[in-house]
Amino acid sequence: MKNFSFSIPQNVRFGRGSLKFLPETAKGTGGKKAYIITGPHLKKTGLSDICETGLKTAGIECDCFFETEGNPSTDTVERAAAGFLNSGADFIVAFGGGSPIDVAKAVAVVAAFGGKIVDYEGVGNVPGPVVPVIAIPTTAGTGSEVTAFSVITDHKRDYKLTVGSKYLIPEAAILDPELIMTVPAKTAAACGIDAFVHALEAFVSKDASSFSDIFSRQALELIGGNIRKYVADRTDPDACEAMMLGSLYAGIAFSHARLGNVHAMSHPVSAYFDVPHGVANAILLPTVVDFNMEGAKDKYNLIYNMISEVPVSSGDFSSDMLSAELRVLEHELGIPSTLSEVGVDSSFFERMACDAMKSGNILVNPRATTKADIITLYEAAY
Repeated sequence: MKNFSFSIPQNVRFGRGSLKFLPETAKGTGGKKAYIITGPHLKKTGLSDICETGLKTAGIECDCFFETEGNPSTDTVERAAAGFLNSGADFIVAFGGGSPIDVAKAVAVVAAFGGKIVDYEGVGNVPGPVVPVIAIPTTAGTGSEVTAFSVITDHKRDYKLTVGSKYLIPEAAILDPELIMTVPAKTAAACGIDAFVHALEAFVSKDASSFSDIFSRQALELIGGNIRKYVADRTDPDACEAMMLGSLYAGIAFSHARLGNVHAMSHPVSAYFDVPHGVANAILLPTVVDFNMEGAKDKYNLIYNMISEVPVSSGDFSSDMLSAELRVLEHELGIPSTLSEVGVDSSFFERMACDAMKSGNILVNPRATTKADIITLYEAAY
């Protein structure tokens, strides 16, 4: 058995109606004023008002930042950080999908130590504890509420930079399945597949351990068995709970096992062409699965049985069965099937491959991968 270590150093509250515990959780940070980081859609729907009202009713002042976008940029982080410092707040509430949570983590670093978020790019470059963050996801997808990473787009380089540090793990997370009941179908599908890819890549990663496998397998079962039901009817409470819990477990899994080629390749797709992260992952997934098959066949057989209506034994499982099943699933969910459909320009493949090879996820992919392989995979997914 492979040696491993693990740590889950935060308080997580899960369950329907758990948003009501935000004031109690906020008081646990010792803070007096909150800075809510969220997106314009959540402001428009009034969901973010619930956070603000709950905090103010409990005697906690708050200011808000509503400008996060789908692929948040370094400019957004700078504006949000300036707003935080001007507000006099002493903790952050990240309310939304992965984008607001990633921005909140980045703001927590910059507000604590100054400079720009690019100064902390890479793993282990955050010098110490950051501003406390309470993460409240409103999508079942990124798992950012339990991870040590923040991914931010640097438009000057057309590059998605990653800041990784144990200090980025939010101090607390509140997961209320009722918050994902109003998500549009397309968003639900893209976020759900993103969570599924987290679990799948963590499961077959070279860094996978018996600990991470516990979480990745449970995530695959929860998401694989419920994503169709959830996208079809986001008001299904059982499906919502399964998807949100699956996303949480997938986040824990890849925090300890990393990811693989899908994520290494999808970040340039989003950076250059602003394709939603979950959509980019979904398009690349079947192609990468085919590429990795001989390095992960037994585990791919298990994954196939989690999403297929007709499970098969290892003797009957062939190399193309999982990728074919994934293509069927993504078609049923209404996700585009090729890079050309989402506006990717094939003349960028060389540059995209260079950026993908900078990702540490390449190193833990179950099959050794070269830059030429990455270009070939982009072409196959095109």
